[in-house]
Amino acid sequence: MSFCRAKYADDALAVIDVFKMPGHAGFAYGFSVESGTNLHKWYIRLPPPNVSLKGTADVLRQVAALGAMPDEVPHCAVKWSGDDPHWFGRPYFIVPQLQGDVVRLDGAAWVTDLDASTRKDMARQAIDALVCINKVDWKQAPYLGAPVAQDADVVRWDRFVDKAAEPQSLQLVPAVREMLLQQLPAEAPVGIFHGDFQWSNLFYSKQGKLLAVIDWELVGVGAVLNDIGWFATFNDPTAWADAAHRGHYMPQAEELIAMYIDAYGEVLPDIDWYRALAAYKFAIITGFNLMLHRRGKRHDPMWETTKDSMQTLLRRAHELLN
Repeated sequence: MSFCRAKYADDALAVIDVFKMPGHAGFAYGFSVESGTNLHKWYIRLPPPNVSLKGTADVLRQVAALGAMPDEVPHCAVKWSGDDPHWFGRPYFIVPQLQGDVVRLDGAAWVTDLDASTRKDMARQAIDALVCINKVDWKQAPYLGAPVAQDADVVRWDRFVDKAAEPQSLQLVPAVREMLLQQLPAEAPVGIFHGDFQWSNLFYSKQGKLLAVIDWELVGVGAVLNDIGWFATFNDPTAWADAAHRGHYMPQAEELIAMYIDAYGEVLPDIDWYRALAAYKFAIITGFNLMLHRRGKRHDPMWETTKDSMQTLLRRAHELLN
């Protein structure tokens, strides 16, 4: 309340309709502000309490990335942000709420009611936005740091493997890891990558217009083909065996890759390597988050469903590298 009254310069305003936003990481809330006859709807993102403000917990990385985005990338412009603990005890940023929804692969009626040509256009809008993101000069966002080396992007997941639940489902990890390191791409375009570019982070109007690329928590600088590899993996039916990823009514991997290459305008070798890396990463991420859930450290029952795809993700990575 005090934050809003200070920013609005209105001691009579009211903060209403506070609710927790859906998602699987971080702390995010929606709220509305009544000031005079005006009603404004906002969204605030905070890091978890009592954690080191690094990596995904450093919400100001998202602010830096959003600030570097051109108008061609639909995104939420940051209204307020900062690291002054006076307001919330930790860094924060606030953006406007949007009216619409994301695409859910377990079935969202508003999407399945759209015709196939509209869904294809939704994919093309997403790909056009992704290419724009990947072509932003990463030096415009120095807060994001230097590019991540490709071999480092493979081995940085090692520390999560031994902590993962259901280790029997990760038996292919050593073999896939070795193949990834042996087949490192010789060259790759470097720039800003979103890090979690998938349908659940693409916010559309109910008519299929892309309103914003959201949830920049995993943003970084490095090989930009990470993003199309990730997007393709989440739309590759052979990579998934769980109930939450059985919706295949949106354009699938090969079509998305073709769209990306066409929009990028250059020959882009080694995309299958990035697809394999994405599948490898997400299998490990699933095992680690499943452990956190089962130990009561981070309640999120979604991982009890996604765990059914840990083996198929690794098998798909192995196939792509062969």
